[in-house]
Parts: sequence; structure tokens; C-alpha cells
Amino acid sequence: MRVVIQRVNHAQVNIAGKTVGKIGKGFLLLVGIKDGDELPVVKKAAAKIAKMRIFEDEAGKTNLSLKDVQGEILSVSQFTLLANTKKGNRPSFVEAMRPPKSKELWEDFNQELENDGFHVETGEFGADMQVSLENDGPFTIVLDL
Repeated sequence: MRVVIQRVNHAQVNIAGKTVGKIGKGFLLLVGIKDGDELPVVKKAAAKIAKMRIFEDEAGKTNLSLKDVQGEILSVSQFTLLANTKKGNRPSFVEAMRPPKSKELWEDFNQELENDGFHVETGEFGADMQVSLENDGPFTIVLDL
């Protein structure tokens, strides 16, 4: 599983000109589920993200978590995060898990975050989405499990 965590001031997902997910301050999560991932990996990723301290405190140190700043989450499924670009010029996506299992695990991931008390907005699995954001920092982390 690979998750790109972007600390944002705001972010949204549009499909065919319609906003389907929108948040203020928080995390934009780009989520890639790979072959072999199971529920324990998804739970571990959600728990790690829930506790990640990447917001600045009054002293300018990254000591605050998403809960501390009452942030929100926008989760977008993105199989292209698992692209293999070692050979040739056309990426291979053979490591990405296929639906419907990948959709189920992405939904489980989002549910775990909601269970932790976060407001979670999402894109639409498998849709052609336009994601817009204002990156805060910028502060971007890649979580590989």
C-alpha cells in the first residue's frame, strides 16, 4: 500500500464539473492498493496517518496531529501510485490490485479513518477525477507499507 499524504489548506475533487468531495484544512490522501495488501495493512496505514504529527505548534515545530488541528481528510483512490517505470517509457501497473478487492480495501481504509473520528470526504473509485488543492508548506509525505 502506498499513500501520498499532502497537508493542505483546502482540497476538492470534481467529476464532470460537479464537486463530489471537498475539505478545508487537513490531509489530501492519494491511496494506492497493491496486490497482496489485506485488511491489517489498511488498518496500520490508517492508524499511522491518524497519529501523524505534521502540523506546526505555536513554536513552529511539527508536533500537532490532524486531530489536534481539527482537520479533515479527502481520500482519493489512485492506482497509478504503484506504477513501475524501470523499463521503457510506458508505466506498468501490474503491482496495483484490481477491483473489486481494491475498492473494498480503499473503503475499509476510509472507514478506519472515520472510526478514528475524522470527517472523510472521498473521490469516486475508478472515475476520471479532477483534484485541486492548496498544499500547505508544501508538506508531502509518501507512506509505503
